[in-house]
Parts: sequence; structure tokens; C-alpha cells
Amino acid sequence: MENKVKKLRLERAWSQEQLAQLSSLSVRTIQRVENNEVPSLETLSALASVFNVSVSDLVSEPIIESNELDNRIDEARKQVKDEIKLLKKIIVAIIVCSIMYIINYIYSPHLNWPIWVITIWGGILFIRSLKLFLLDKIFFKWQKNRLISLAKKNGTIL
Repeated sequence: MENKVKKLRLERAWSQEQLAQLSSLSVRTIQRVENNEVPSLETLSALASVFNVSVSDLVSEPIIESNELDNRIDEARKQVKDEIKLLKKIIVAIIVCSIMYIINYIYSPHLNWPIWVITIWGGILFIRSLKLFLLDKIFFKWQKNRLISLAKKNGTIL
């Protein structure tokens, strides 16, 4: 363990303090990991996330839970990436709609055509937000439960 974490840290020219800050761990925890003390899965998860590697890449002997933890980290990264995309779309919509509304106010204040664009664009972004924050989670849980029930029905174990 020590060699992998320390090696990754030194490859990036980070001090133990920098790694501790980036991983939200204490310096003492980093020192313990580098001195070959067995870290918790939470510590491994934080370090793997900072180094952008899988948990199994950090450990010498394979840990059964590390694959599940790697999957959770990958899912969290995808979720954050999708949230950033949505946030960018919302910011663009706000800027463009504001500019359209200002132009409308200057040149034809008696017409309110930007309201249609704002309403439609806002509706689309609202639906995408619902999908990202609500529907995806509901369907993921349904899919997981459905797989378990089918596996039990067929006599197989997942």
C-alpha cells in the first residue's frame, strides 16, 4: 500500500499536506497509509478519487468491496459530470434569455415574444432536471430490484 500511495503522491509532486487537503483526510491519516497501516474503505475511496484511479489499484491484495466501491465512485463521477452539463445549459439559457428580453424591451416593448422562448427553454431544462435528479434514481432502483427478483426466480445469484 505504502509504495502505491506514496508513489502516486510523489509523481504529482504533492506534499502530504496537499494530499490531505485534496482528499479531505488528515495529514496523520496520509502518514499512516504511507507507513503501511491498513486504511478504511472510506480512506481508500478518498485517495482513489483524488488520484483518479480505482480503489483496487491502491491495494496489494484484492478487496471484495473495492469493486463495488469503484463502481460507486464511477457512478458519482458520472452524476457530477451530468450535473455540470445541466448547470452549463441553465447558465447559457439565462444569459441568452436575458439578452433577448433586453433587446425586446429596447426595440419592441409592446411585444412579449421572449416570454415564449423563456417558457419553452425553461420547460425543457426543468424536464432535464427532473430526469437527472429524480427519474434516473427511480429507474436505477427499479432496475436493481427487477434484476434481483429475476435472479431469484431463475435460481441464480447475482
